Amino acid sequence: MYHRVGRAHRAAAAPGNVTVSHETRNGKRTKHPLRRDCAMMREIDALLAKLPRFSEQGIWKPGLERTHHLLDALGRPQDAFDIVHVAGTNGKGSTASFLAAMSRAAGLRTGLHTSPHLWKVTERMRINGQAAPENWLADALRRTRSLVEKTQPSYFELTFALSLLYFAEHGADLAVVETGMGGRLDATNVLSPVLSIITEISLDHTRFLGHTLEHIAQEKAGIVKPGIPVVTSARSPAVEVIEEIAETRGAPVHRIEREVQMLSESIALTKSTVTVSTPSRTFQDLHVGLAGKHQIRNAMTALRAAELLHIDKRAVHTGMREVCTLSGLHGRWEVLGEKPLVVTDAAHNADALAATLHHLKAFRRAGSALTVLFGVMRDKDTGAMGKLLAEAGAYVRPVKPVSDRMCTPEELAGVLRNAGVRVGEPCTIREGIRAFLAEASAADTLLTTGSHRIAVRPEDLSP
Repeated sequence: MYHRVGRAHRAAAAPGNVTVSHETRNGKRTKHPLRRDCAMMREIDALLAKLPRFSEQGIWKPGLERTHHLLDALGRPQDAFDIVHVAGTNGKGSTASFLAAMSRAAGLRTGLHTSPHLWKVTERMRINGQAAPENWLADALRRTRSLVEKTQPSYFELTFALSLLYFAEHGADLAVVETGMGGRLDATNVLSPVLSIITEISLDHTRFLGHTLEHIAQEKAGIVKPGIPVVTSARSPAVEVIEEIAETRGAPVHRIEREVQMLSESIALTKSTVTVSTPSRTFQDLHVGLAGKHQIRNAMTALRAAELLHIDKRAVHTGMREVCTLSGLHGRWEVLGEKPLVVTDAAHNADALAATLHHLKAFRRAGSALTVLFGVMRDKDTGAMGKLLAEAGAYVRPVKPVSDRMCTPEELAGVLRNAGVRVGEPCTIREGIRAFLAEASAADTLLTTGSHRIAVRPEDLSP
């Protein structure tokens, strides 16, 4: 069994502190690290491949029984550290990352569980901004093979449980955990957090969560626990549903619209600077390390949560400014080049895309061309997203799918043309970037967006 204990009694060594040269071991030459890492990832992928996966097959297995069974068999790793539980439609990953960065800046060894991952499954389980080592995950999968065969969890359930195991085995003080989908029946709802956060609510996953904001808010508010404070950035009518549920459970609600007053704000291409007041203090010239007005709202949600966790002012400033470095966040308005402007953003529904395009509009040169490499999952409101792209005057190239759940280029092209979008030839991300850079002027803009699955890899930018 794992138990919460004082930080001084926890294992102090970070994962990977013990290193072995790849040149020799016991007098024998070992494999090159890159080859070893590739082999390790193939083993991990093979072990996980048979599990039902929502992001690939659209298979959602609601309910908490399997996760309870997994965690009990693993010795209840979630009891080894404090937990902040984060739900919402948009902004929950960014908000979780802001809070994790502030916690790390305060000196806490901080676990962060988010999903989906961009490139490697180990990104879902991070401590102090670093993904779990692949050899740890491969070993954990071997250790739990019989348990997995008996429990039959989903991909998400197992990777969530292993995240908690990783945090416990490596001495986390605090874990910030993002829900997968919804809240009430989400696998993460087995947790007993010290604080809950619910970010903005919009229409997404309506097939599973309901077709109105009120119904979706009810599902998200399923994470509210008796007597545990809730911080929320949700707006009306969703926020009233959250408040009603919280009241029945005796959970204090902290609405950022009431508790965070914006005194000044300045928004630049890659960051923002704000001065705000809260019930506790005034924060002068906070530098927000994620760009856009929507990210200011996420940052303020995390700030209020940090105050309730007694994270000091210095750590708030540092964590907010260095959010990407301290949390390991990628894929949120990453500017990869400025002349021409190249941006990747994982906006995966209409509201998120609207926020991204709104921020982009402020920094596009008048008369410049906007090219969008666009790939999206079939369960999204592609028509609404298409209208936004048409209004932005975008020339869109559908991205060839990397998942069976993604729209085919033909499906995407039809919907986009119906929305009035100029549609080009299908391409991979790398093909689209190369073609754009070969023809663009310094004033033009390229945006890759629509899904986490098409985030730009570093190698996509190489010649």
